[in-house]
Amino acid sequence: MEMINATGRRKCSVARVYLKKGEGNILVNGKDYKAYFPQEHVQLSVMAPLEEVEVAKLYDVVVNVSGGGFKGQAEAVRMGISRALVELNADFRKPLKERKFLTRDSREVERKKYGKPKARKSFQFSKR
Repeated sequence: MEMINATGRRKCSVARVYLKKGEGNILVNGKDYKAYFPQEHVQLSVMAPLEEVEVAKLYDVVVNVSGGGFKGQAEAVRMGISRALVELNADFRKPLKERKFLTRDSREVERKKYGKPKARKSFQFSKR
């Protein structure tokens, strides 16, 4: 096993994930994932697929992520790690699919419409 790469997407974020044998380091855009994602719940989201299949200390993960905010980026990283693990071992597919880590969440921001202040919000209606 040389190096496995996969892509994860969420909202406007795209994460390119590279998985290789190592001791469990996760680098996101050149920083440790705990420094890049300081919020605890976001760190848990990034680590979830590795802990689900119990290989957190066996592989190093290098991630390049761009676009969107921290939550979208974290979920894109989670999806990319999950896809790389499935490419590594097909037996990991069932537990990851049960937790919906392999499903692309296709919800995007709805565009603003003309004549309205936001996508759906309307100005106050006055009958007279």
